[in-house]
Amino acid sequence: MQDIKSIANKIGQAGGRLYLVGGAVRDELLGKSTHDEDYCVTGISTEKFQELFPEAHIRGKAFAVFDIGGKEFAMARTESKQGIGHKEFEIKADPKITIEQDLARRDITINAIAKDVLTGEIIDPFKGQEDLKNKVIKATTEHFKEDPLRVYRVARFAAQLGFEVEKETINQMNQLKSELNCLSGERVFAELSKALDTDSPSIFFDVLRNADVLDIHFKEIKDLIGAEQPPKYHPEGDAYNHTMLVLDMAADLTKEFEQERKLEIRFSALVHDLGKGVTPKEQYPHHYGHENSGAELVGKFANKIKTPNNWIKCGKTACREHMRGGIFYKMKPSTKVEFVERVDKSLLGLDGLQIVVICDKTSGGRENNKDDISFEEIGKKCFNEINGQYIQNKYGLNPGIEFGNKLHEERIKWMKDYLKGE
Repeated sequence: MQDIKSIANKIGQAGGRLYLVGGAVRDELLGKSTHDEDYCVTGISTEKFQELFPEAHIRGKAFAVFDIGGKEFAMARTESKQGIGHKEFEIKADPKITIEQDLARRDITINAIAKDVLTGEIIDPFKGQEDLKNKVIKATTEHFKEDPLRVYRVARFAAQLGFEVEKETINQMNQLKSELNCLSGERVFAELSKALDTDSPSIFFDVLRNADVLDIHFKEIKDLIGAEQPPKYHPEGDAYNHTMLVLDMAADLTKEFEQERKLEIRFSALVHDLGKGVTPKEQYPHHYGHENSGAELVGKFANKIKTPNNWIKCGKTACREHMRGGIFYKMKPSTKVEFVERVDKSLLGLDGLQIVVICDKTSGGRENNKDDISFEEIGKKCFNEINGQYIQNKYGLNPGIEFGNKLHEERIKWMKDYLKGE
């Protein structure tokens, strides 16, 4: 693999120029590490690039992108919209297209910065560095409105960076509302999953709310706006505000988790109260039965955006069980055992549900006793001490119906003794 300077020199000798572009430049200016490096080539044709680098792998259907050692190279290009949605573009690549023209097609100013590989010169025609300094996200040009996916990208970047979105860009996002249904569920899910993988995923939803586009793919979240809750237990306001606080706290508590597990729990926190969005207003501020109605909504919501089945299963468990988890300390021993056995068998598990319940009860600085939410520790202690081996040793039984009944009975006895000793 040639180093990037030697690649740039070879391009330069052929009359071209090589620039690092996009997120890699943005992250470098922010002092962050980056894993993806994208390069833009000006001054030479696609054919010439192939001649110079015959080892490059070609990807892309509408437009050729070259891979050399995991780094992507593309010829400078312009794009013009020919239809609606995310795909209807006419792409023009020409050696005469300048780096400034290529940057103009990019979505937001902080992503429209380039760096000359050989000289280190920063090319910033849209003042992206100033916007980085001011922590603001702005559309690069009016061409922003040519791609509806940019609505979700902006919201996701706002969550990732903790930046504000300027008002005019919010307006442009709103003007793309009618085209959002043209996006595939997979595209929307990709942006959602990246947003959930941030320290403050609530920003993603708040930006979409400000742009009045939540109802297209996230209607079930929008329906939580204005869903009144008992002020005694929810001083933070409606079910939407509550959900955002729960989501951000779940993000904080799962920072060190393995990637997929982290996202399962955060999604579960997001959807745990979906049922409150369909409560008849005459029942406010109470939400009787929202656990079951929420579980039904999870599937409907998740299927629109092609959410993985494991997320859906975890989300449904969070809906059905979070209220019970919050009153675990009040349950009688037999109900406690039934609860921990049921949740332990779910994909969300005792550990995942406990995080959702802790966030549900204590987020936003509300005064609740976290010690009352200890069903994970108690459940696992019970399972460790009263397990299949214990039943085999005590009763000489093989697995079956009687074996399962004895296991359950012994766990109830254990729970009674455990509670007496507290």
